[in-house]
Amino acid sequence: MVAVEMDIKDGISGYNTDHRISFLLNAYIVAITFAAGIGGLLFGYDTGMISGALLYIKEDFEEVKKSSLLQELIVGMALAGATFGAIIGGMISDALGRRNAILIADILFIVGSAMMAAAPNPYVIIAARFIVGLGIGATSVTAPIYIAEVSPSEIRGGLVSANSLMITGGQFLSLIINNGLTRVPGTWRWMLGVAGLPAVIQLAFMAFLPESPRWLYLQNKKDEAKNVLSKIYPSPRLEDEIEILETHMEKEGASKVKVKYIDVFTSKEIRSAFIFEAGLQAFQQFAGISIVMYYSPTIIQMAGFKSNSAALFLSLIVSGMNAAGSILGIYLVDIAGRKKLALGSLSGVIAALVLLSTSCYLMGHGHRSQVFAWLALLGLALYIAFFAPITWASNSESYPEEYRGICGGMSATVNWVCNGIMSTSFLSVVGAIGLGESFMVLLAVSCVALVFIIFFMPETKGLTFEEVSNIWKEKASGFLKGNNQHHFILSYFERK
Repeated sequence: MVAVEMDIKDGISGYNTDHRISFLLNAYIVAITFAAGIGGLLFGYDTGMISGALLYIKEDFEEVKKSSLLQELIVGMALAGATFGAIIGGMISDALGRRNAILIADILFIVGSAMMAAAPNPYVIIAARFIVGLGIGATSVTAPIYIAEVSPSEIRGGLVSANSLMITGGQFLSLIINNGLTRVPGTWRWMLGVAGLPAVIQLAFMAFLPESPRWLYLQNKKDEAKNVLSKIYPSPRLEDEIEILETHMEKEGASKVKVKYIDVFTSKEIRSAFIFEAGLQAFQQFAGISIVMYYSPTIIQMAGFKSNSAALFLSLIVSGMNAAGSILGIYLVDIAGRKKLALGSLSGVIAALVLLSTSCYLMGHGHRSQVFAWLALLGLALYIAFFAPITWASNSESYPEEYRGICGGMSATVNWVCNGIMSTSFLSVVGAIGLGESFMVLLAVSCVALVFIIFFMPETKGLTFEEVSNIWKEKASGFLKGNNQHHFILSYFERK
């Protein structure tokens, strides 16, 4: 039986419900997910660490304390590196393999972390953060793709979202370390230098793990691919998976295709998927998630909690809420589905931003009650808790085999560009219009994002990569069947 011939609402061969738990108990799958997910830990640690380290960098370097530009560059240079890293990472993952791209990212992390820890001035910190950013960008693309390509469709969303949990875990770990190092001489150097340790651990783990079986198929290394698949799937599911993969490769001629960037825009199917994923990545950033990740201690201080130690401790609580929300998201993404989870998540984010923006606005206009400070903190915690790990899961599964690296890298680049715009301009915008007003802008963007999700997002719960590809083919043709009945506005533009 070949699953690609089934109605799209059924998913692969009807396996979905019965086999979810058994796959989660497969030690091989868990080991691969954990090892690749360390890349998410690195990503999260860096984003969480810099907000706390910046407080102490300002104390050591007077020029940083006096310059919002230098502060924004220290934060933002990693994002500039990540923008290039995402493009390069996608290309490397297609050319050399997902696993090798992760290993290269680890080396960049190690080098950059060592430079930051030993930096004699803020300009070396800025240069080192660009190098670390290259690693962050590369791993943000390749780790989710690698996990997705070794995951059974029943639990693919949860396992890729586990990478997002590792990002959250990295942020939480960074805040614990930041709090623990507040009285250690050279505080910020330890905070920045510790980032290299997880990269060393991942480098050691990944050396013993296999390449993605789907990438191996693209390279016509079928025996190696089948060997990897045999450790993931029991028989007869193994035979089904191999048949599906071979049928898809023969139908698309994927292993013979030389992928070009121009193809992303000339193919309706690929263009439709890319426009959606790029839009999803942009909305994630313009809704403000990275602002909260990078500047939570600063935001907490602006809300009325002035001391560094109090700001870091309260940031730890906010990060804990993020972890709790991510765990719930992992559970729901393969049960409720991507679209329902995204809609519920964004609705909660909107409610939290109403509370946060209103509290900050009132404090900024003469209402100095400590009650508003605590309400702002509650809004911040609820905001981060409701932000579900959908974006990277969706980006890892929307493209055909041969375009997954290049398109994943391009849409991730959109994420990092928008991330850079938001994080490097946030302090300046707050200074110009106020903290409450800034969060009102994020609230407006989140409302637009909710409409975008309603009209543009397909449901891919439990579907194989081949079935997801069929959705985008049908979308490009202007119609959808089964449980994906929305006629997207995107189809209108594709026909123009």
